[in-house]
This record gives sequence, C-alpha cells and structure tokens, in this order.
Amino acid sequence: MTFQIRPYHLSDLPDLYRICLRTGASGADATDLYKDPDLLAHYYAGPYLLLDPDLCFVLTQDGTPCGYILGARDSAAFSASCERAWFPPLRQRYPVPAADDASPDAQIIRLIHAGYHPEARLSAYPAHLHIDLLPIAQGQGWGRRLMQTFLDHLRSLAVPGVHLGVGSSNVGAIQFYERVGFHRIFEGTGWIAFGQHLRSNEPQTN
Repeated sequence: MTFQIRPYHLSDLPDLYRICLRTGASGADATDLYKDPDLLAHYYAGPYLLLDPDLCFVLTQDGTPCGYILGARDSAAFSASCERAWFPPLRQRYPVPAADDASPDAQIIRLIHAGYHPEARLSAYPAHLHIDLLPIAQGQGWGRRLMQTFLDHLRSLAVPGVHLGVGSSNVGAIQFYERVGFHRIFEGTGWIAFGQHLRSNEPQTN
C-alpha cells in the first residue's frame, strides 16, 4: 500500500463526504446513524471544500482518498461566507425539525439553521480545522503528517493561531491533539476547545 498526501481536487468531494460519514461517530462509522448520508459532511466538510479549498489536504492510499484535513484560515470571515454562499440553499432543502426530534439528522439540521459562529474567546486562534482518517490509515503517523502539512501552510499565510473542537469522550482524539502541540483553551458541555499558537519560523517537528 502506498500512502500520499496531496492537495484537494474537486473530484475528491464524494470521497471526502464518505470519509466524513464513516468517521462521524467520534471517529467510528456513523453510516447507520443518519438517514441522509450527506448531512454530516454538509456541515463539517462541504463549506470548507467550496470556500477555502486551498486549505484542504487529502491522504490517499493507492490513489484513493482515505483521510483529509481541512479548515478555514479566518473563522469570522468563514462564518460570513457560509451565510452568503453555503447555508441558505441547505436551509431551504432541510426545514427546521420538530422540537421533539432528537435524531442525528435533526441535530445536524439544527446546526445548519443556527449557522457557524466562532466564539470571541477563540479570537487569538483565528483559524480552525477538522481532520478525519479511515481506520486503514490510522496508527501509522499519517494523522501527524497531515496536521504538519496543514499547520505549515497556515504558517506560510502568517496565521497566528488555530483552534478545533473535540468531544469530551473522544479520548483518542484528545491524546492525539495534545501530542501534536495543541493545548486546552476551555471546556464546553460535552466538548473541549483546543488551540495552538503558530510562528512562521517554527515548523512543527515530528
């Protein structure tokens, strides 16, 4: 098996939607949780691929995508762009669910209608990211390499910091982020915000 990290291509979109779903249950396969298989990626992958595709890097195994890292260099600007160009058609397509609908689909639809609004206390970390790898690519250092590629690109853009959110119960992901230099900023209800300050002259080391 040959693994490679490369920039995102438009033709990757269906594969990245699939990876988002297959890692959407705290890293496990969420296929059986959602009636609409595209919903999860409509929120966590699609807008980045449209609005900031140069910040998406894809891990392939023998040419087939098996992981990715993507994000936004300026979370506030990304929020505004989502309101202009991404969320409006999705809100028309997916009406607000009933208040008593607690299904995974309904939860994502509510996120789509709520929009993305970065918290002020994350302003020192203006960029944010999402990273997902299928099991075939895990445990071999490729997550670290993807992260290094992404962070080095942010440094080249003079971005001062980056943040991410992770579920409090996702112990494996928490340990990974701490190993690659992220620190806890604050804890919310069921999730933790991590951040990392970036310096353009200090690339991440393995």
